[in-house]
Amino acid sequence: MDAAKQINKVNEYDYVIVGAGSAGSVLANRLSEDGTSKVLVLEAGGTDKNFWIQVPIGYGKIFHDQRVNWKYVTEPDPNLDGLQMYWPRGKVLGGSSSINAMVYVRGHRMDYNDWGAVAPGWGWGDVEPLFRRMENWDGGPDQRRGGVGPLSVFDPAAEIHPLTKTYLQATAQSGIPQNPDYNGAEMEGSTVYQITTKDGFRASAARSYLWPARKRSNLDVQTRAHVNRILLDGKRAVGVEYRQKGRYIIAHARREVILCGGAVNSPQLLQLSGIGPAAVLQKYGLHVVHDAPQVGRNLQDHLGADYMFRAKVPSLNEQLRPLLGKLRVGLQYVLARKGPLSLSLNQGGGFVRLNDASDRPDLQLYFSPVSYTRAPVGTRPLMSPDPFPGFLLGFNPCKPTSTGHLQIRSADPTIAPEIHANYLDTQHDRDLMLAGMRLIRKITDTPAFKSVIDAEMSPGLDVSSDDDLNAYIRQKCWTVFHQCGTCRMGHDPATSVVDERLRVHGIQRLRVADASIFPTIPTGNTNAPAIMVGEKASDLIRQDARA
Repeated sequence: MDAAKQINKVNEYDYVIVGAGSAGSVLANRLSEDGTSKVLVLEAGGTDKNFWIQVPIGYGKIFHDQRVNWKYVTEPDPNLDGLQMYWPRGKVLGGSSSINAMVYVRGHRMDYNDWGAVAPGWGWGDVEPLFRRMENWDGGPDQRRGGVGPLSVFDPAAEIHPLTKTYLQATAQSGIPQNPDYNGAEMEGSTVYQITTKDGFRASAARSYLWPARKRSNLDVQTRAHVNRILLDGKRAVGVEYRQKGRYIIAHARREVILCGGAVNSPQLLQLSGIGPAAVLQKYGLHVVHDAPQVGRNLQDHLGADYMFRAKVPSLNEQLRPLLGKLRVGLQYVLARKGPLSLSLNQGGGFVRLNDASDRPDLQLYFSPVSYTRAPVGTRPLMSPDPFPGFLLGFNPCKPTSTGHLQIRSADPTIAPEIHANYLDTQHDRDLMLAGMRLIRKITDTPAFKSVIDAEMSPGLDVSSDDDLNAYIRQKCWTVFHQCGTCRMGHDPATSVVDERLRVHGIQRLRVADASIFPTIPTGNTNAPAIMVGEKASDLIRQDARA
């Protein structure tokens, strides 16, 4: 221990959970349910009692707010002509579920069969009951959807913008059938995205799981508590050291330490604690407790691109940009919890299989009845729509094969790690991005869209050759904020960080439970799978405690 540090307090708990995000909030609730297990949750950010967090469309306001956002930026990507990508990650109770676009997608059943092949117990038959357990689906429970879980899932189909209805007509005209429930029997088709809201408020993991549990005397939730390192006795985790209000505090764990920091923070904390690639740790003067080369590897993300159109008919731009429009939608929200502020900007979308040989969708679509001119990294909030009617239509490949990595750049826990996203590193990914650009043009060349499109503003009709479209992709692509895989799960320590019970290979009493454990990126948005991981982890931990 650094002799200059003064430890102000030492506390003891059964479980110490690092991170109160999508999975951490679930674990806080489930592990404290028995009323006897003493559980500590440490969150580096602050409270989620923030108006713009609780208002669904408010994520546009906090997209660059450092009070609730880690605001990571990737290293220049050589595959993207040196482009750096802005990665907002939640630094607040609820984690990224408090700042995301709220789209609820379970993923495709084959995704989890892939997981089960490397981590027994994680196949579709194993995880599907967990999705039903966590869901409070307003479409009504059945054999496929849950109706009594903590997490509210809302179908906004009755409240979508008229342009979103045009999108559904256009996709049908282009040969993509409509799917009213992509989380049901089949995933493919165009759709209105289900969102995690309840009564007009965001239903984050914190609101759904943590808020109801905080009244329990055996649950201790500490905010503004930045964990510096895991405390290890040889190769056994015994607690953590964290800093809060300038003080250093130690929390001992009688049973386990569980990392729920997400795809960036969990591998970073492992490395800072001496668990990671030996050469990286030694470079920064850290004692190597366990040489684990896979920590921080296998980084995956969904990369997207879009088209922007000027419309002949009104879009959300006219409601969200002018002061009078903002007052009107604000009043509508305050009085009835309805209107644009109660929804996501990503109203429409869907899943498309381009290759007949594929066993699941190849592309995910996104439709927003609003447009905003994308600006350099970190400089423009989402809620500054263009001063003309417009909309966005975009996509991302569902199963990219490119992988990146991240690693610490300092032994200082307050310094962000190096993030090497390594997008578009495979021909498979480059081919699918180009196919996606072609598909959007096919969809917009339908009677439904021709009747409302005034002009294609970006990339523009003059960008039509493969070379020009590929150049546009490299320069204008964007992250879909689905980072995962950096503490990959698997039974083989040579290719993974945690085993199928989420225990860190080579270290006792230490688990990771968040999106970093995904063996491969799911088809679709990653928040629902991350919450499911929290549910699964709680079962595993309680089973092992009884053994």
